[in-house]
Amino acid sequence: MTVVAPVLSMRSAGLTLGGRRLWSGLDLDVDAGEFIAVLGANGSGKTSLLKAVLGVHPLTEGSAAILGEPVRRGDRRIGDVPQRIHPEDGAALRARDLVGFGVDGHRWGPGMPGARRRRVDALLREVGAEASARTPVAHLSGGELQRLRIGQALAGDPRLLLCDEPLSSLDLRAQRTVSDLIDLRRRERWFGVVFVTHDINPVLAHVDRVLYLAGGRFRIGTPEDVLRSDVLSELYDAPVDVIRTRDRIVIAGAPDDSHAHDHGEGAA
Repeated sequence: MTVVAPVLSMRSAGLTLGGRRLWSGLDLDVDAGEFIAVLGANGSGKTSLLKAVLGVHPLTEGSAAILGEPVRRGDRRIGDVPQRIHPEDGAALRARDLVGFGVDGHRWGPGMPGARRRRVDALLREVGAEASARTPVAHLSGGELQRLRIGQALAGDPRLLLCDEPLSSLDLRAQRTVSDLIDLRRRERWFGVVFVTHDINPVLAHVDRVLYLAGGRFRIGTPEDVLRSDVLSELYDAPVDVIRTRDRIVIAGAPDDSHAHDHGEGAA
């Protein structure tokens, strides 16, 4: 019987930055095709978790592996969709140039060899961005830009897609479009997804499990198992109410350094 390694495996993992322990003792497996949402308080280490998987922040405890191999910086098996930030050279950069960075790095200029052009065209079609291919990046909406970031991340045929607040500052329609696109591609390509978000609601229909970080501690399980008043009250060591209404989840009463799922959050 063939045993398939998880696309991401973390064992007794811990991370300390600036003298502060963000989390420790983390055991997490992400399987191919699985969608994990990462939630938690401001400064709880959600973004830092992704950076640890990318090899940017070396773990201070434990281990992390991609398909059984230790994580390393620049691993093409990992796709990265960052927070919505317009490139500084967006006035000159076109949409197709941004996707092209995922094909061959930040080398761009006039003309495209045939194979590269065809690859970029295919990625633009895959994320539904053909119409904006020649549009300057500075003229794109937030939702259009995130489509391109997804196309860029898919260029390396990743086995794991890391998404850091990709819905931040998008309107509700764009949030649905972007989250549905990520879900569709992970089902078609069968890669794992680790999706950091301050609001579970736009992705709730897609999520298999939740990793909730708070105060150096964490809980992992299905949304039904983790997003409960008793579980989060124990995690925060304070009364927390989880309210479900019209297929939405609202978390109320968490400490001031935390988030409510309908509000913004800073990176950590």
